Amino acid sequence: MKEYAPACERNSQVILNVLQRILAHSRTVLEIGSGTGQHAVFFANGLPHLQWQPTNKESLESINAWRGEAEFENVLPAKSMDLLAGTDHQYLRLPEIDAIVCINTVHIMAWQGTEKLFELAASAISPGGVLYLYGPYRYADRPLEPSNENFDLWLKERDPLSGIRDFEAVNRLAGLAGFELQEDLAMPANNRSIWWSKR
Repeated sequence: MKEYAPACERNSQVILNVLQRILAHSRTVLEIGSGTGQHAVFFANGLPHLQWQPTNKESLESINAWRGEAEFENVLPAKSMDLLAGTDHQYLRLPEIDAIVCINTVHIMAWQGTEKLFELAASAISPGGVLYLYGPYRYADRPLEPSNENFDLWLKERDPLSGIRDFEAVNRLAGLAGFELQEDLAMPANNRSIWWSKR
């Protein structure tokens, strides 16, 4: 069954504008937390030079339904991936991974999932490759936006292990995993586009 997320409709183009610039020289992208599958087909259409591998813990049927309807050859069938269950990417059978894209996922999963994400990135991404995250973040030098404060409360009521993450903590994980911050860009609705390159 094909699922639909209004947020994907709203943010797909602005995210694609960033990805077209930072993934211009990439070939194979692993998407972590593909959700409904809307982003996968939208980005694959806008980035035809890429081989796009969508993954998700669940909703694989929806991702494959969007893929089947779009019929883009550069979107691979969705694979199941649960970061909390392990970080072995070899079963994906990708010759190499030039980039990982993870949208609106870090604040949904437990913090251990973010740690596992960077472990995966360290082992899977080729040198010079890209790790891109999109979503809301807290910053030590300024208060969280009121809309994100409300969103954070909603997340924690839904699941106490979720919540908007501290940028500094996430960037520290990136550094420990061998990645260097390249850009932290303000996006609509108090979200951020943040990407690192592998040293």
